Amino acid sequence: MASLSWLGDLSRFALSPSNLAPLLLFFAVFYLASFYQKRRSVYRNIPPGPQPWPVVGNFGGLLVPPFIRRRFGQTPDPNIGVMEALTSQAQVYGNIYSLFVGSQLLVVLNGYDAVRDALSNHPEVFSDRPDVPTISILTKRKGIVFAPYGPVWRKQRKFCHSTLRNFGLGRLSLEPCIQQGVASVKAELMRLSEERGGSGVDPAKLIGNAVSNVICSLILGQRFHHEDPEFRTILDLMARGLEICINSPAVLINIFPLLYYLPFGVFKELRQVERDITVFLKKIIGNHSQTLDPNNPRDLTDMYLMEMLAQQAAGEEDSSFTEDYLFYIIGDLFIAGTDTTTNSVLWVLLYMVLYPDIQGKSASMNQRGGRQTRGRRVCMGEQLAKMELFLTVTGLLQAFRFRLPDGEAAPSLQGRFGLTLAPCPFAVCVTARGEDGFS
Repeated sequence: MASLSWLGDLSRFALSPSNLAPLLLFFAVFYLASFYQKRRSVYRNIPPGPQPWPVVGNFGGLLVPPFIRRRFGQTPDPNIGVMEALTSQAQVYGNIYSLFVGSQLLVVLNGYDAVRDALSNHPEVFSDRPDVPTISILTKRKGIVFAPYGPVWRKQRKFCHSTLRNFGLGRLSLEPCIQQGVASVKAELMRLSEERGGSGVDPAKLIGNAVSNVICSLILGQRFHHEDPEFRTILDLMARGLEICINSPAVLINIFPLLYYLPFGVFKELRQVERDITVFLKKIIGNHSQTLDPNNPRDLTDMYLMEMLAQQAAGEEDSSFTEDYLFYIIGDLFIAGTDTTTNSVLWVLLYMVLYPDIQGKSASMNQRGGRQTRGRRVCMGEQLAKMELFLTVTGLLQAFRFRLPDGEAAPSLQGRFGLTLAPCPFAVCVTARGEDGFS
């Protein structure tokens, strides 16, 4: 046993406080050397970009609490948003540059030409989805929007696209449904404007309600009244969930995924939002299962449940058609189908109030415009979005003249970073055309 006495000496050496600091310093230097060596070898040919910090990447500033930044005079400039920061990097490194979120590489494409070239000429490279921790935790990498590109995604998308077309997607048969939503928006705008006088009305929720109801008619087989508390709650929850994921300290989950489980702050709130949305959507799927009539399918949910039963009857045990997958598809269509079109309409209205001279010309505009998306993951609701955008904007401009409330400063065109770039909140005053001599 004497030959093993050196183990005791080693134990005393390792536990000695005087040796702890040099040991930690050694491991820190070793880690940093390994980090930079790996970065040089693995990411040798990546586009240029700012130098990342070890462990946290290019977003280390998010780890510094606001009170510490203020203490050292580093108050963030409110006029510089995420989009401005990203585009400013393009001025330094070019329209294709690299960033790191933690140890994960992001390649940023800036400008129309770079994005179009990537999606049109290199679809095999840009058709997949990255494994972003926040998205992976919330979606389990299922659904349509955030699911990885592959056979399962292609099968699910093909089924959803063909089913939605059967229920009117991209066809004129959906126009009455859209017009019904536009009529509701016009009535509420007029009522609220009369109630509030010159203080103005925020059109965001009214537009969002109308757009969401079109999606509801396709996937849930029903419309909701704009004041329905359950409908209003689910839209608010989805909007809040997006806001937390993108514009709060919860973005740090993408660097340290275990932060998702913290029992306080926005991390706790995000989990509660997820639970509430889950309860709402699971309830809808359960109601559809109980009232399913295979001879009279009402919507996408019914058709999906019927496909599930058909594949189970055929003995396909490994089928990807499950209630769990349906849950994530409904969530995807709700969020993606509402956020994009709503923000497009709001941007148009914002420009109308900032440049009122063109409102008369725009009221008689023709339906035209470029493609919203390109590549293999082209939006399957593109035709619906174009129809909603055209009918909503022309319907509002033909009915009203829009202006800013008296004495209110012009809203910023900076926008708010999110799933899509949303305009900053703004209010409008409306006057029915003809009441002020305006035609």
